[in-house]
Amino acid sequence: MTNKIKIVDQDIIFLSYDEPNAEKNYSDLCSKVPWAKRVHGVKGSDAAHKACAALSETEYFITVDADNIVDPEFLNQEVDVDALGLTPEHVFSWCGKVHVNGLMYGNGGLKMWTRKFVHNMKTHENSDVNDERGKVEFCFDDKYYQFNDSFSTSYTNASPWQAWRAGFREGVKMSLDQGAKVLDLRSVWWQNYDRLLVWSQIGADVNNGIWSILGARQGCYMTNCTDWDYANVRDFEWLNNFWESDVKHLNAEDESIRLGLEILKGTGVDISTKPLDAEQSKFFKQVYNNSPRILRRAK
Repeated sequence: MTNKIKIVDQDIIFLSYDEPNAEKNYSDLCSKVPWAKRVHGVKGSDAAHKACAALSETEYFITVDADNIVDPEFLNQEVDVDALGLTPEHVFSWCGKVHVNGLMYGNGGLKMWTRKFVHNMKTHENSDVNDERGKVEFCFDDKYYQFNDSFSTSYTNASPWQAWRAGFREGVKMSLDQGAKVLDLRSVWWQNYDRLLVWSQIGADVNNGIWSILGARQGCYMTNCTDWDYANVRDFEWLNNFWESDVKHLNAEDESIRLGLEILKGTGVDISTKPLDAEQSKFFKQVYNNSPRILRRAK
């Protein structure tokens, strides 16, 4: 008898903090998932997910980030744990499609956790001092399994601030090697390198997309060309304060070009100093094919 987990049988929890489109997206989720629950306003990614685990009445539960719109087809899915060669203790992640730039990977995607895993994990603000893999990410745990299928789209551009923050966070994280800084940015995992280039150049065809591009370039520059502590990327209050004090008054296009030159000079990365314009971005998204992630198998 195979061990199959039906999505429709699990608690589905909407996880929000301060996203400007959270209420709209929660209403959309509730129209598709009447049993949806919500965790709101918990500071820290580790603490917020532990709050979800405490709220769940099922051992497995699914988290939906507040910027996400879920495809109803997700509810028809089931995970055949045995066929995958995994164990019931694994965490499962589906790709999310990024509306701003067309990328499709684990960022913003739907995730199915076990309460035990979340209660025991130590990530982000709760990570050990010397644990670089858990400092800003969940996905480097050996029990974390990534599917290539996508059943949600993340809309991170409801405001300039939201778009900038999403871009900034990915500009930092795509610059790291399993959570650690690198001496040569071109040595990071090739898929993350490609994603960094896309975040840094694509999105002018959507509202506030240029702010997302600026954010990605700022995150990349500050991580690789300054002594800024990149662990701050996990702290939404730090990000919000930085936006207010250092970013929101800028001309996003001019600053993006300036940072493109600085990144090129400081890292040698193959970045176009001027982001692609609206028509170019739209064309890119029409023809770009996301590369599938190499799936991690149980050890």
